[in-house]
Amino acid sequence: MLERLDAIEEKYEELTRQLSDHELLADQSRYTKIAKQHRDLEEIVAKCREFKALDRGIRETKELLETEGDADMVSLARAELVELEQRRDAVEANLKFLLLPKDPNDEKNVILEIRAGTGGDEASLFAADIMRMYSRYAERQGWRVQVLDASESGIGGVKEAILLIEGNRVYSRLKYESGVHRVQRVPQTEASGRIHTSAVTVAVLPEAEEVDIKIDPKDIRIDTFCSSGPGGQSVNTTYSAVRITHLPSNTVVSMQDEKSQIKNREKAMRVLRSRILEMEQEKQHQAIASERRSMVGSGDRSEKIRTYNFKDNRVSDHRIGYTSHQLNLFMEGEIGDLIDALGAYYEAEKLKAEVAA
Repeated sequence: MLERLDAIEEKYEELTRQLSDHELLADQSRYTKIAKQHRDLEEIVAKCREFKALDRGIRETKELLETEGDADMVSLARAELVELEQRRDAVEANLKFLLLPKDPNDEKNVILEIRAGTGGDEASLFAADIMRMYSRYAERQGWRVQVLDASESGIGGVKEAILLIEGNRVYSRLKYESGVHRVQRVPQTEASGRIHTSAVTVAVLPEAEEVDIKIDPKDIRIDTFCSSGPGGQSVNTTYSAVRITHLPSNTVVSMQDEKSQIKNREKAMRVLRSRILEMEQEKQHQAIASERRSMVGSGDRSEKIRTYNFKDNRVSDHRIGYTSHQLNLFMEGEIGDLIDALGAYYEAEKLKAEVAA
């Protein structure tokens, strides 16, 4: 580990020298790239230097213990040695965490897809609630939310919604939200007051840029049609809605939110690129050893990850044993505690796998 830390510190110092070069300022693209690399290494280099200082202090304290004859000084040195070793162990654990391979998608924006599952009208109502929950959370983070497409039900619910969420490290925060979200409550549509169980599926896709996924124009078919509203009612008579089919994977994306065919096509291509990127990454994941695949595949959409029980004001995440009795606040977007807990859990799992490898 020390050799790796020395190499990182050397790289950081080289980047620092480059940033002080006035000629670099003339090339803004290169300057931005180097500045980001420098910024990404700041935390780990600070911890590296703290670790080395503590290690040096431990050696010096041990040397003092070997030569010091005063009993009071020996007692103080021993107490200091214990404290230094505890601090060094904590910093070392933090360094191992920081040295874990970074998810290349963590900095990306997110395509968030929400679909009503089992439960009919109640599922569509809950899908609308989930959409609102994530939108509120995004607002708290200072992110920008854009509804790319939404298919509404006749009672104010959402059959399917596709959102683009843009901001700082969005994917790193939301990547563990993919899966089946189950709700237990008395539906608005239920006259007898019986509790129903419904489900909504959530898919969190890192937004793919053109540089990530190249789609050959020959591999797609683009159809246009008239957009429609809830229940199939006509919205306009122009062919502004767009359906793009990626022929090799048979992936279909439809978009009708905009009145402009060009804008709908641009939105559909953003979603298509992200879905194809997810498929390519899933192929890579399946090639990884089973114990590692169990971690990277933790967001499987077929997996029931969470239950929202309105009667008991309780939300439970089944993957990490998390339970909160503040479901009312949770649905208002106050989901940060669970997001943090999920991130800590899966990072710890990665660390254990790295150590065992």
